[in-house]
Amino acid sequence: MPCFFCPKGTMDHYVIGVVILSELTQEMNLVDYSRPSAKHRKIATSFRDTSLKDILVLACSLLKEVLAKPLNLQDQVQQNLVMQVLKLVLNCLNFDFIGSSADESADDLCTVQIPTTWRSIFLESETLDLFFDLYHALPPLLSQLALSCLVQFASTRRSLFSGPERAQYLGNLIKGVKRILENPQGLAEPGSYHEFCRFLARLKTNYQLGELIMVKDYPEVIRLIANFTITSLQHWEFAPNSVHYLLTLWQRMVASVPFVKSTEPHLLDTYAPEITKAYITSRLESVSIIIRDGLDDPLDDTATIFQQLEQLCTVSRCEYEKTCALLVQLFDQSTENYQKLLQSSTRASVNIAVQEGRLAWLVYLIGTVVGGRLTYTSTDEHDAMDGELSCRVFQLITLMDAQLSQSSNEKIELAILWFLDQFRKTYVGDQLQRTSKVYVRMSEVLGITDDNHVLETFMTKIVINLKFWGKSESVIARTLQFLNDLSVGYILLKKLVKIEAVKFMLQNHTSEHFPFLGVSEGYSLSDLRCRTTFYTALTRLLMVDLGEDEDEFENFMVPLTVSFETVAQIFNNNFKQEETKRMLIGLARDLRGIAFALNTKTSYTMLFDWIYSTYLPILQKAIERWYQEPACTTPILKLMAELMQNRSQRLNFDVSSPNGILLFREASKMICTYGNQILSLRNLSKDQIYPMKLKGISICYSALKSALCGNYVSFGVFKLYGDDHFDNVLQAFVKMLLSVSHSDLLQYRKLSQSYYPLLECLTQDHMSFITNLEPQVLMYLLTSISEGLTALDTVVSSSCCTSLDNLVSYLFKHLSKEGKKPLRSQAVSQDGQRLLHFMHQNPDVLQQMMSVLMNTIIFEDCRNQWSVSRPLLGLILLNEKYFNELRESLISSQIIGKREVLNQCFRSLMEGVEQNLLIKNRDRFTQNLSVFRRDMAEALRSDGSTEMGSLDMMS
Repeated sequence: MPCFFCPKGTMDHYVIGVVILSELTQEMNLVDYSRPSAKHRKIATSFRDTSLKDILVLACSLLKEVLAKPLNLQDQVQQNLVMQVLKLVLNCLNFDFIGSSADESADDLCTVQIPTTWRSIFLESETLDLFFDLYHALPPLLSQLALSCLVQFASTRRSLFSGPERAQYLGNLIKGVKRILENPQGLAEPGSYHEFCRFLARLKTNYQLGELIMVKDYPEVIRLIANFTITSLQHWEFAPNSVHYLLTLWQRMVASVPFVKSTEPHLLDTYAPEITKAYITSRLESVSIIIRDGLDDPLDDTATIFQQLEQLCTVSRCEYEKTCALLVQLFDQSTENYQKLLQSSTRASVNIAVQEGRLAWLVYLIGTVVGGRLTYTSTDEHDAMDGELSCRVFQLITLMDAQLSQSSNEKIELAILWFLDQFRKTYVGDQLQRTSKVYVRMSEVLGITDDNHVLETFMTKIVINLKFWGKSESVIARTLQFLNDLSVGYILLKKLVKIEAVKFMLQNHTSEHFPFLGVSEGYSLSDLRCRTTFYTALTRLLMVDLGEDEDEFENFMVPLTVSFETVAQIFNNNFKQEETKRMLIGLARDLRGIAFALNTKTSYTMLFDWIYSTYLPILQKAIERWYQEPACTTPILKLMAELMQNRSQRLNFDVSSPNGILLFREASKMICTYGNQILSLRNLSKDQIYPMKLKGISICYSALKSALCGNYVSFGVFKLYGDDHFDNVLQAFVKMLLSVSHSDLLQYRKLSQSYYPLLECLTQDHMSFITNLEPQVLMYLLTSISEGLTALDTVVSSSCCTSLDNLVSYLFKHLSKEGKKPLRSQAVSQDGQRLLHFMHQNPDVLQQMMSVLMNTIIFEDCRNQWSVSRPLLGLILLNEKYFNELRESLISSQIIGKREVLNQCFRSLMEGVEQNLLIKNRDRFTQNLSVFRRDMAEALRSDGSTEMGSLDMMS
C-alpha cells in the first residue's frame, strides 16, 4: 500500500491506508463458519507469516513519527490518525496467532502467542517505552487505546524470551507501571482506569511472584499498587467492574506466597491485610450512602458479589489475625447498635436499614474468610479464630429468627445462607476431623461441640426459613439449594435423619407448615419450580431408613394424595381452572423431585403403584385440556420423562410384572395426545415457537428415547398382541418431526440433543420402522443426519455418525445376504428391499454424507474421529466408485509433486481392510484412518501452493 504512505501523501491518505490495513487484519482474523476451519487457518497463518509483522512495524514507525513532533491535540485529523494507528496495533496484537480462538470472556486467562519471528520487536525497550510515552502524551480517549495495547504486551507468552530477556522485559513493564502510578491523573477517566486494572492483572497472570520480587523497584511498585488498590476500593462507586482485576492480582499473588523461593521479601504480609481492610470498610461505609441517595445496592447483584468474595477469601487469609480482629470489632459494634435500635421506642427505619445493610455485608465477609480455609494454609489458631467469627453469626441467626414475626431482612437472610454454605464446605463433611479447634469457642458460647450439633442448627434454620419466608422466592430457592447440598452425601444423610427438624419435615410437608407449597394466587408460577429441589432432598432423607416399608412411603405421600384427590373432584365438577392448574403444576414438580431421588427398584415400584392407575389419567386429562399452555404441560411432560428413566436399573421389574409395559403405554398416550394437539398451533412467531412448541417436543423425544433405550420393555410384544401403543407413539414422533424445520433442529440445543440420540436408538433397534417410512419422511431423516454430521456439538455429530453407521450396516448386511442362501428362499426381506430401492432412487444422499465425512477427516478439526470412522468404512464399501472419484478429485487438484504422496496415503487407508463390517475389520480401518489423517495433513501443509479451494465437491 505504498501510495498511502509515500512522503507526498497527505494526513487523510495516511488515515485511509491505516483504516484499510486495520480492516484487513480484522477480516483475516474473523472466523467464517461457512467454510472449513482448516481453510480459514491456512489463510490466517499465511497472512500472519507474510504480512502481519510488517504491518505492526509500519504502525509503530507511524506512532514514533507522531510522537517525535509536537502534538497538536486540537487537530482532529491528527487525533484521528493516532486513534486509527493504535487500533491497528491492537488488531495486530489481538490476532489469533495459533488458531486457539480464545474466549474473550476468559479475559484474565489470556496469553498472547506472539510468533518467534517478532522477538526483535519485543526485545527493543523502545517498543514498550513508545506506548508508555503515548499514554502520557495523549488525551484520555487515545491514552485508553495505548493502555489496551500495553495489556497485550504484558500478556506476551513467556517462552518468547530467555530467562535474562524475560527479566529485562518485566523490568521495563514494572518501570512503566511505576511511572503511571506516580502520575495517576490520566486514570481519572473510567476507560483508562479499567484498562490499567486489566494491565495489572495480566502482570501476575504471565509472571511468577518470584520474578516480580526480583525486579529492581519491586518494593516501591508494590507499595504504589497497594495504595492504588486501596484508593480504588474506597471509591467503590467509580468503575465497579474494574475491581475484579485488582482482586485477581492480589488473589494470585497471595496464593503464590507458599511457592516463592526467593530470599527477597514479598511484602504481601504488609499490604494484603490493608487490601482486605479497605474492601471491608469501604463496603460498610457505602451502605449509608446507598440508602441515603437511593442508589443501586451492590448486594442485589449476587453474581458479582460472589465473584469478588471468592477472590477476597484468599487475600483475607494472609495475616489472618488482623482480618479476624477487624471483623470481630466491626461485627460486635454493628450488632450492639442494631439491638439498641430495635429496643428503641422510636425505631428509626433509616438507621435500622443502615445497620441491617452493614450486618449483611459482615455476614457475607465472615462466610468468605471462613471459606478461605480451603484455599490457604491453615493452623489450629486460624480454626479457633473461625470459631470466634462463626459464634457471632450463629448468635445473629438466633436474634433474627426471634423477631421474624415483627420484622425481617431478606439481604441478611441471603448472607446467612452464604455463611452457612461456606461453613458446611469447610467444617462439616465426611473428610473433616471432628476435633477441629473451630468447635472449642462454639462449645463455650453456644454449646455446639461438633458437626452433629451444627447440622441440627442448619436444619432448624432451614425449617424456619421454609415456614416464614414463603413469599421470598430468592430466600426459598437458596434455602432449598442448601438443603439439597446437605442431602447428597450418605454419611451426612445418616446423621440428618436423626434430627427432630428433619423428622418434622418428613411428616409435615404441607402448605400449612410450609407456605411456599401453597397454590394461592399470591405466588407466581415460577415460585413452584423450587418444589422439585425440595422433594428431591426430602425423598433422599426418606430413603435412608425406608427399606421396603410401604406404609411409611404411603404416609409420606399423604399430602400429595390429598391434593390429587382434590384435583380429581374438581375435574369431575365445574372446576376453577386457575386453581386446578396451579395444583397440577405443583404436583408434577413435587413428583418429579420424588422420582429423581428414587434410585432403587423397591422404592420406585412403590411410587409406580401409587401413581399408575389413579393419578396418571388425571395428568393425561391436563395435557389434553391445556396443551397450549407450556407452564402447565412442561412440568407434566418432564415428570413423565423422569419416570421413564431407568437410572440404576430401577425399572427392571420382576419377570412376572407387566409394569414396564404399562408405564410405556401411559407414556405413549401422553406423547400422542400432546403431539397431535400441539400440531394444531400454527403461525407461531420466532420467539414463540420454542416455548410454545419445540420445548414440549424435545421433552417428548427425551422421554421416548429413555423408553427405547431403557431395556425394560419388550417392544415385540405390542405387535404380537395387536397393541397399537408402540406404533402410535412412533407415528406421533414422525408427525412432530415433520412440523419442525431442519434449521430449528440444529438451532435449539435441547431439541437437537433429544432428537439425535432418539434417532440413534431407532436406527439401532427399530430399523423395520425406519424402512417402512414414506420416502419424503426417510429423506427428511437422512437430511437431518447429513446436516448434523457437521454440527459443532459433539453429542449431535457423534449421534449422527452412529445413526448413519446403523443405516449403512443394515444396507451392507442386506446386500451381503443376497445369493448366499441357495437351499432356502432367496427372496430378500421386504424391509431391506424398500431401503435399497430408496437408495437406488437417491444415490446422492449417501454420496453427500461420504463427502462430508471425508472433508471432516482431511480438512476439519475432527473432535470425534472414532465416531466418524465407523460409518465411513460402510459408505466406502457400498460406493467404491464414488470414493475413487473423490480421491481423484482431491489428488488432481494438487501440484504434480504431491500427487504420488497423496496416492500413497489413500492406498495406506485401505491397506489390510477387507470387504466386510466385522468389528476386527472396522478397528483396522479406524487405525488406518488415524494415520491417514495425520499423513494427509502433513502432505497438504508441506507446500504453500495447495489449492484448498478446489475441493468444492467435498463441502
